[in-house]
Amino acid sequence: MSRTINRIELLGRVGTEPELRQTKNGTAVCRLRLATDRRNGSGESQTDWHNLVVWGKTAEAVAEYVRKGDRIYAAGRLGYDDWEDQDGQRRQTTEVHANEVVFLDSRNGHANGRQSDGDQPF
Repeated sequence: MSRTINRIELLGRVGTEPELRQTKNGTAVCRLRLATDRRNGSGESQTDWHNLVVWGKTAEAVAEYVRKGDRIYAAGRLGYDDWEDQDGQRRQTTEVHANEVVFLDSRNGHANGRQSDGDQPF
């Protein structure tokens, strides 16, 4: 059997305030958007937006210490969700399920804070 890998690493700026919620069984889940820049074919800078989902204790730390505009490093896996909307149209979203987040901006003494849920993919 061949080995496969689903891993993504991003370093960018948070574009929305983190939203912390609880699942029905009480697990913390935090959602936010992350902006990364890249050069297009003509050398101009373009921004890509990524939907991040963080779980458990890491989600709680992100919600407490990360704010819009902060730089973070996030690593995890790509996830996809398909559903049917109210009009019967098929929809799909791509999300980064981050299991590691590093805070790169200093705030309240938490510079370079590293949060990981301990569920390493390798």
